[in-house]
Amino acid sequence: MDQITIAIPKGRNFKPSVEIFKSIGLDVSVIVEDTRKLLAALPEENVKFLVIRDTDIPTYVEYGAADIGVAGRDVLAEQGRDLYEPLDFKFGFCRMVLAEPKELRAGDDPSKWTHIRVATKFPKITENYFKGKGIQVEIIKLYGSIELAPLVGLSERIVDLVSTGRTLKENGLVEVEEIMKVTARLIVNRASLKTKYERVSYIIEELRSIIS
Repeated sequence: MDQITIAIPKGRNFKPSVEIFKSIGLDVSVIVEDTRKLLAALPEENVKFLVIRDTDIPTYVEYGAADIGVAGRDVLAEQGRDLYEPLDFKFGFCRMVLAEPKELRAGDDPSKWTHIRVATKFPKITENYFKGKGIQVEIIKLYGSIELAPLVGLSERIVDLVSTGRTLKENGLVEVEEIMKVTARLIVNRASLKTKYERVSYIIEELRSIIS
């Protein structure tokens, strides 16, 4: 039986990822009990689990350090890696939106934009989005606290993920447009799909039966 390595993300998608693999008979309670544990082996099933940052998972899977992984659509769209993406898990839902200060929104008309400056953690998605609209965009790449950028004059607008919209509201920002809906996806290394076809296909179909 081929050994399979599965990468699951730290953070908000950790528990639902653990639960969905548990539902197909892969019990990784050991990494739930010890959150510092980064690697857990299930010798009887010949499966290893890696617990890593969500932004690193596509790299691990593309290069074959993991055969299978769980990653958000936002991370996948931003990185554009060569991966097989067979399933939408439908958990970890949020939206990527363009937002601006409330006072600016009152007299703003996005259809007349020709050039804008945007702060974001997602430069590639942002550039492609505005390119598709024929708008020149100056992108300021940030790694956190995106909502702060318009408050201090770094940029007038931001592209960021929102769940409830509460953080935008608290910082005096309002949504202009939705760029994409984001959920967690199953990703698979393309070589693993060929060399470990039976094992990988079995796991995909078992997961598919759970979420369908």
